[in-house]
Amino acid sequence: MKIAVEGCMHGELDNVYRTIAELERAQNTKIDLLICCGDFQAVRNEKDLDSLNVKPKYRQMNTFWKYYSGQEVAPVPTVFIGGNHEASNYLWELYYGGWAAPNIYFLGFAGVIKFGNIRIGGLSGIYNFRNYKLGHFERPPYNESQIRSIYHVREYDVHKLMQVEKPIDIFLSHDWPLGITDCGNWEALVRFKPYFKKEIQERTLGSKPAAKLLEKLKPSYWFSAHLHCKFPALVQHGGSGPVTKFLALDKCLPGRKFLQIIEIESDPGPFEICYDEEWLAITRAFNSAIPLTIRPADLWTKLLTRGAKPFEFTQTAPCYDPSQSAKTCPSAEHFRNPQTEALLKFLDLPYLLDNSTASGVWNYNSPSVSRGSHSNGNEDIPVDDVDKLEELATADGEDIPIDDVDELEGVEDADG
Repeated sequence: MKIAVEGCMHGELDNVYRTIAELERAQNTKIDLLICCGDFQAVRNEKDLDSLNVKPKYRQMNTFWKYYSGQEVAPVPTVFIGGNHEASNYLWELYYGGWAAPNIYFLGFAGVIKFGNIRIGGLSGIYNFRNYKLGHFERPPYNESQIRSIYHVREYDVHKLMQVEKPIDIFLSHDWPLGITDCGNWEALVRFKPYFKKEIQERTLGSKPAAKLLEKLKPSYWFSAHLHCKFPALVQHGGSGPVTKFLALDKCLPGRKFLQIIEIESDPGPFEICYDEEWLAITRAFNSAIPLTIRPADLWTKLLTRGAKPFEFTQTAPCYDPSQSAKTCPSAEHFRNPQTEALLKFLDLPYLLDNSTASGVWNYNSPSVSRGSHSNGNEDIPVDDVDKLEELATADGEDIPIDDVDELEGVEDADG
């Protein structure tokens, strides 16, 4: 799979797609996906410009409106995150992610999707410590303060991304993870951008939440923009852990390094953008806590109020009485354990364990079930008899070698 990565779009869709087409012709190749690292500027009409945090003289329609209206269609599937110069009123409509235009998908304020078998995650906005713990209180029309705070990263969205356990192939953030300059040639960076030196030395260049996510998720690739320059880095996770290839790119201007082509191993196409099952489960689990006022997300209040100790033990079946014969004991039956009921009530979840229509019930008549193992007098070991199966663990075998880590793939520059 060949993916074009773009830095800050600033509404220049026509120019970026034209550059991709020229690369495809020059290299006789086909780009499968375009991903953009923010400042996309999905401006649909002149009214959207009121929600765009740029100086009035820079508020221009540019070219996204053509793709929103259907006058043009994106020639390559496009995925983007938000930055700090966005039509925030439109992106708020798509908080959970969605199609911003045909063939152009917004990842949401935080999100994970699949493209083929490649998992792509992203965090929109930039970090500002003053607003990090606040809720999403801003609503259009935004005042002079809200038009800036609307794109500030929130702890709630980062917390959801921190729950991702399955491997992420590509992650996007607009601003750079804090400390990423330690993993690349920062001396060359400050020769090009000398005013970065003080922030690098004071360890204030970049986003703390993004650094936290980088440490947790350990994606194969991480792409950023925001600082309008190209900067590569390699992040080694632990002494022998995985490596993340980081790359920041410039904005779309002539002669600037705003586009990069990478090639990733994947299943054969055709490819399409799909929901990610794990992310849907995370969204469902945390949606009741979404903070829609200035108050922080209520992720911990219940635990702080009640405490984190498990619910108390309760007997649910009669105890064994050695003075009684087994024949006089009551027959086995299902009980609703008060601990389970209390926990589900605590989490505002329904009780499903005594649902007789559960899909997991085995059907004796299923052709996949061996009749012989269920017949009377059969002495085969049942498959769930762990004690009997322990003897299998004594079999001698060779150690299984850990697969060698592939060498880092090369990437091709594409200067605009």
